[in-house]
Amino acid sequence: MQVGIVYAGADRNGAKLKAIAEAFAKGLEAQGHQADIISACEEGTRLTLYDYVIVGAEPVSFFSAKIPESISKFLAQAGTVSGKRCLAFIPSCLRKGKTLQNLMKAMEREGMYLKLSEVIKRPDEALAIGKRLNVERNN
Repeated sequence: MQVGIVYAGADRNGAKLKAIAEAFAKGLEAQGHQADIISACEEGTRLTLYDYVIVGAEPVSFFSAKIPESISKFLAQAGTVSGKRCLAFIPSCLRKGKTLQNLMKAMEREGMYLKLSEVIKRPDEALAIGKRLNVERNN
């Protein structure tokens, strides 16, 4: 199966989220899936061909629960994502419940079907989740 892992950091670099996305990819590849890591800052990337999509975002500031606008913009322009099975994740932060809720709302606005949501503290947690994640084909 093909899995797209999209991330949007508070800044363009998003090093913390990129490390988590890479750990997800390693875990999924251990199961025999193909995983591509995509920055939400990249324009023109389409998610239509992926069987499963993982989306991660971090809040725009320490005290905020607001996610970067780039994630909503990216999903709106990413092709056919309605009905895609997906996982939402955020790094551990101050207002993690509200931040995760905001990310899930952005994904659901595009018609994505959320199977799981996670708050990830360290990349090794993402690796473990990736190794056991049940990636299902869209029907």
